[in-house]
Amino acid sequence: MRRFLPISAFCALAMIGTLPSPAQAALESGAHAPDFTAKASMAGHEFSYHLAEALKTGPVVLYFYPAAFTKGCTIEAHEFAEAIPEFKAMGATVIGISMDPIDKLTRFSVSECRSAFPVAADPDGTITNSYKAKMPLLHMASRTSYVIAPDGHVALSYASMSPDGHVERTLAAVKALQAAH
Repeated sequence: MRRFLPISAFCALAMIGTLPSPAQAALESGAHAPDFTAKASMAGHEFSYHLAEALKTGPVVLYFYPAAFTKGCTIEAHEFAEAIPEFKAMGATVIGISMDPIDKLTRFSVSECRSAFPVAADPDGTITNSYKAKMPLLHMASRTSYVIAPDGHVALSYASMSPDGHVERTLAAVKALQAAH
């Protein structure tokens, strides 16, 4: 019989830093970001999100998170929501991805993302695996953030199970991209 770690135990382990690190390292800076299309929700409205389309308007901050409505993921969503005006001022967009179902993310997009940015569903883990952001042995993503330049290359790759630092690092990477162009 297979045993799975309950979300509450996962969160407790994540908070004290005893979770194993992801089996694969995140995509490295300079790597080509895999294109994807996914069901997404923003402000409670579902739509189809396509990375290549989003990159036509500027850099994309793509962040993976373990599970909607857990403590760390809620903190991270609030922090990204508060920073959306700064990202927009630099021409960047933000999208979060988890392996949760779209109906759960539709609620999360309103309450925790504060209707400020979309979240996408990756229930089978295809996108999460392509970005090397899947937790080993668990059906969830690791907390991994990327900044993808408009040319489709990874400008920043940052993985940490703590929600702290993801917004600051992605903002700094978007500022660096802006300064370089």
